[in-house]
Parts: sequence; C-alpha cells; structure tokens
Amino acid sequence: MTLTAIALAASLASSAPAQCDWNPSMQASAEGSPSELIDRFQDIAPETRARLKKRVENHRFDEVVSIGRDEISGKQRYASEIRGLQTGPRTVCAETSRSNWPASTKELALSYCEGSQCVVVTINGHHLGRITRLAPTRSDGTLAQVDPQQELDTAPPAAGPLAPSYVPGRLIIGARAGLSDAELAKIVSVHGGKGRRIGKSDLHIVDLPGNGSEKAIAALLAKHPQLKFAEQDQRVPAAMAVNDPYVGSEWHISKIGAPAAWDSTQGSGVTIAILDSGVDGTHPDLSARMVPGWNFYDNNSNTSDVHGHGTAVAGGAAASMNNGAGVAAVAGQARIMPVRISDPNAYAYWSTVAQGLTWAADNGAKIANISYVGVAGSSAVQSAAQYMRSKGGLVVVCAGNNGIDEGITPTNTMIVVSATDSTDTKTSWSSYGSFVTISAPGQDIWTTTRGGGYQAWWGTSLASPVVAGVAGLMMSAKPTLSNSQVESLLYSSSVDLGAAGRDNYYGYGRVNAAAAVSAALAATPADTQAPSVAIADPLGGSSVSGLVGVTVNATDNVGVSRVELRVNGSTVATDTASPYGYSWDSTKVANGNYTLTAYAVDAAGNAATSANVVVSVSNTVAKVIDTTAPTVAISNPGNGSTVSGTVGISVTANDNAGVAGISQQLYIDGKLVASGTGGSLSFSWNTRKVSSGSHSIQAIAKDASGNSTTTSIQVNR
Repeated sequence: MTLTAIALAASLASSAPAQCDWNPSMQASAEGSPSELIDRFQDIAPETRARLKKRVENHRFDEVVSIGRDEISGKQRYASEIRGLQTGPRTVCAETSRSNWPASTKELALSYCEGSQCVVVTINGHHLGRITRLAPTRSDGTLAQVDPQQELDTAPPAAGPLAPSYVPGRLIIGARAGLSDAELAKIVSVHGGKGRRIGKSDLHIVDLPGNGSEKAIAALLAKHPQLKFAEQDQRVPAAMAVNDPYVGSEWHISKIGAPAAWDSTQGSGVTIAILDSGVDGTHPDLSARMVPGWNFYDNNSNTSDVHGHGTAVAGGAAASMNNGAGVAAVAGQARIMPVRISDPNAYAYWSTVAQGLTWAADNGAKIANISYVGVAGSSAVQSAAQYMRSKGGLVVVCAGNNGIDEGITPTNTMIVVSATDSTDTKTSWSSYGSFVTISAPGQDIWTTTRGGGYQAWWGTSLASPVVAGVAGLMMSAKPTLSNSQVESLLYSSSVDLGAAGRDNYYGYGRVNAAAAVSAALAATPADTQAPSVAIADPLGGSSVSGLVGVTVNATDNVGVSRVELRVNGSTVATDTASPYGYSWDSTKVANGNYTLTAYAVDAAGNAATSANVVVSVSNTVAKVIDTTAPTVAISNPGNGSTVSGTVGISVTANDNAGVAGISQQLYIDGKLVASGTGGSLSFSWNTRKVSSGSHSIQAIAKDASGNSTTTSIQVNR
C-alpha cells in the first residue's frame, strides 16, 4: 500500500520543527510504503522495527482507533501524543498539535503495535505516525483486553466468558474438495476478497478490503453451494498462568500413574507438535527433544519462544527424563515440534492454528497440542484437525480457564481437556461443557520456563499437554494402533469422576497413564470392518452442468480417514473432513453420461466403494466469435509489372477457421470479373480489350463470420 501524506520519524532531519499543526484534510507530496517509513524511526530497536514492518506488510493491525483533538481512543489505552508525523508537503514534526481541530473532528486509523511501540496509519492513507500504547488498568473491563503477561502474574480469574476478538479484514473458509483456486478466487472476489490456500487442505484464508463487513460477508459465503463454511478469524488467548514458583511439585506424575507406564515406554519415536508462542529450544530439559518446526506468525523458521507460554506447555508434555536435571514430563523421550502460532503477546489466531495443524500433519507429527481458549469452536480448526486425523494423528486442546460451560458443540476431531487438582476435583476456574472429553491435572504443575528455569503453573494449558503426553506414550508402546483406537482406549482407561460415565466436567474421566499404556499394549488392531459410503447428491439420472456439488455420506465403526470422488473410475478430488463435499467442474469434460462413485477408506486401511450414480453432463457450448480476418494475396501478375496479351491472374487466401468458408471476388478497374470459394481463385484476362496505361486489380476475401480483407495491385499495358 502506498501512502501520501506520510509520517516520518522525528530523527529524520535535524531541521524538522519540534511541533506543527496537523490538518486532517491536507495531503502531502511525499510517497512511500508504511514498511519503508518505519525504518526511519531509528530510536526504535531494530528487532521491534522489523516486527512492526512485518505486521504492516501482512495487514495485521491490532484495532481501529479514533483520533480526536484531545485523545486517541480504542479498546486499548494510548497516550494522546502523535510523533514523527508529516502533515503537509515535506513537513516533518517531532510532535504534532491537534489543538486546531474542532471537538467533533475524528479521524479513523489502524494501529500496529509491538509492546508499547505503535505506528498508526489513517484509513484514508493520508497520514502515518507513531503513538504509545499504555498498560491496561483494572478498570479496563474484561480479561479479553488484558495483556497475557499480566494474566501470568495474577490469581486465577473469576468465572466468566471472554468476548470474541475478531480479526478485522480476515475470514477462513472451507471449500468443497476439488474446487480450484481459480474458481475460489471468483467466489471471493465478488466481495473484494483474495484467498490463499492453507497447505494441501481445502481451507483458505480470505483477506477482505478494509471497508468490508466481515460478519455479513461470512454469512453470505457460508451459504455458497461450493463452500462448506465461512467464519471470521478470531484472536484467542493462551489458557495458563504462573503461581508461586516455590509451591510446585510433580504431584501430577504419580497421580496419573506415569512411573508405571514408563516401565513400558517413555514416548520414543513419537513427535508431539506444540502449537504455541514458540519453544525455548536451548532449555536443558528440552534441547535434546527438539525437531524443526515453523513460525506461522512471521512465516519463517524461527520458532524461539517470544512469550514463555509455549516453553511451559512443551515441558508439560515432553521435558527430558533421566538427564539428572530439572523436571520429567509425561512423555520424556518424545520429540517436540515447535509450531509458533502466536503474536509476541501470546495471542494466537484461528487462521494460524489451522495453518499450524496442517503443516504439522504434513511434517510427521502424530500429536498436536493447542493450549488456547476457544479453538474447539472454530470450523476451520476442526477441519484442520480432521486433516491431521486423516494422516494418523490426534489433536489435543484445552477447555479454557473461564470457569463456565463454554457452550461449544461436541466435536469428534479433537480431544478436549478440563483441569483437575490434587484431590481429583475439577478446578474452579476450568471451563467445562458437552465438548469436554477427558480431564487431567492442571493445578500447580512444575514445568520448564523460557530462559532455562522451572516454575509451577496452573491452567488447562497444562492439563492439555499432560493428555498429549499420555497419548504419545500409547502410540510409542503400540505403533500399530490406529489413532481412533488410541483415542478410544485413552477414554476407556481413564478414572471415572463425577457422574457415572461421560459428564460435562470430567469427560470420560481423569487420564490414567498406567492404565492407558497397559490397554494399548493389550489391544490388537482388530478393525476389519469397511466404511459405509453412499453418494447423497446428485441423484442417478440427473442432468448436471458447470460446477457440480457432490455430497457423500460416509461412516465407519472406528473412523473414516478419507473419501475420494471418482468420475468414470478416476479420482478427481479427496476429502478428509466430514461433511464430505466436492466441487466437480463438468465443463472440463464433453457432454454425455458419466459414472460417479465414492471410495471411502478408514484408518486401518479398510475400504468400500459406493453404488454407481450415473449423471448426464449437459453444458451449453459457448459460440466462439471469430474476429480474425482472412489473408489474401494476388500472386500473379506482380505489382507494377507490364502486361500484354492474355494474362493469368492468381489469387490465394487463408483463414484461421480454414479455407472452406472463404468467398473471393476479383475486380479489374472496379468491375467484378470473377468470384469463387475456397483458398484460390484464377482468371484469364485478355489485355487486348483494354486501353494502354495503368490498370488496377483488386481481390477481396471474406470468411464465414463476415471478416474481410482487401488487397490490390497496379499493372501497366
């Protein structure tokens, strides 16, 4: 984005005035991108400037703020001063005055922040400046606006929901399998959007123009026949806080029977992806466990921890054991794959979570842990989780720390974990609901901290990696088990708490590592039952055209891994997430009858093919308008030649549609003397019957579409 009326740093020139007035209507002549201009704020640390540039380039603004005469207002708190602003042609100010503004004047702008350092870009693109973000106060409202680091230093929060924090200008959509990127581009461009596919999945991130209504556009796209869903991207907080660093102990290890499980396995051979704020890969209890990961916030390979949350979560799942130092985690010999999904303040986004899951699945992770609030409520994250399950993996997420029934619909794509204390009681702050499937210790869990230390933490953020570690032990103990079998045995081996059977507080019960590993070792991969699969739409005998929506119903006693849509026996699209929907472009084939079948495969490799559905493709063949004129040439006699006696005149013509449709006419001195069709025309001209002097010969060729070309020569007699 190029701006006019650009803000420059106060340090740009020593001659810059200390203060000047800002006229909102004035447009300056200087040009440049916000990213380039940020480099001129030389008093900001280089690494902070780099992060600010990245945020601006990726359009990841924090919020829309209103600039008035006396204040800058938004959901967060800002100092009223604006520095480094250009208010007129090549006028740079160290500080700007808005005292000349009427009290009612407001200008909207986007704020991009790294800690307290912010740049602000006006919506109309006329100004860029530098402002300061202030720390929140206790009177600032709900914890939705509290910096995560502050949460780490406070007591557990009072029960209550967090208001959704949607990302401006961004949606996530799930396309039917087989829908091309070009067709998707047509669908979203109607709303001014641009889509980008997430890995090899059918998920797409859609960037919208700044003046769009994300909620309204998402509602419209959700109804499109070629899309499964559309939702606003949401910013989600981590679900953990620090307690007294001297209180923690590893009581949870013995509580879940981990030492007994370690007699059989310690998690070797299994990779656990930690989708979080990064991981301190230099920590002495983690360094030996690390494998390469990816950073989806900055889109690079730097997965170092920018906050501390991810290091604590990683330690809860797979801190090294038997190394004579620190702590021992549940699966101390498992590998840790760091996948950074958060900004520097530890807030993640549904879009980065979906990207991280897809990448982890494609790069060998068997378990993914996501210790972030609300991710189970995202259709996009659920679709990405199903993608990972199709690769043989499992996804473990936390229930949240709001202390309420979250009201999230149950999902079969994720393992959702609530938190318990040392008395096997759900903690007061742990969220619950029908989506919870299992519980685990989450109070005063001793784990690793960024910088090489250790500390006790609380939160469902710690309960979740405990379960991820147990699942890792099970996969390590019996690699031949399917992911669905591991999940089923994880639940059936848990310690039933609360109401008998599954309940909303503990799920199927508190995880039991010893019983889970024992059950895994005793189990035999006995799934021999093939899935059930049928094409629900279109019906046999239907006439179809254009993009054809195909819906398939597939179920299995354990779980469906993938469903392929086949046309005349050839696979045209594969879907890994229920509901199974496809977009078949029938314009790519000739009109006629085609046989559709669905081929379903479960995790054990059992497969089944649906009954045939024969449809008739009947696309209207668009008439191609020919606008290319034919070519025509008089090959004899030559132009300017002298002729006598009887002269043979030869004309040749050609056309892009072929010579069959060409009609030709031959004129001598303006009089039609011959005509014909095809690519050649001949005429014998008796020059004895014409006077001496100059004569014109003209040939005209016309094709079937009416395009014509004329050529002429002059000869002398």
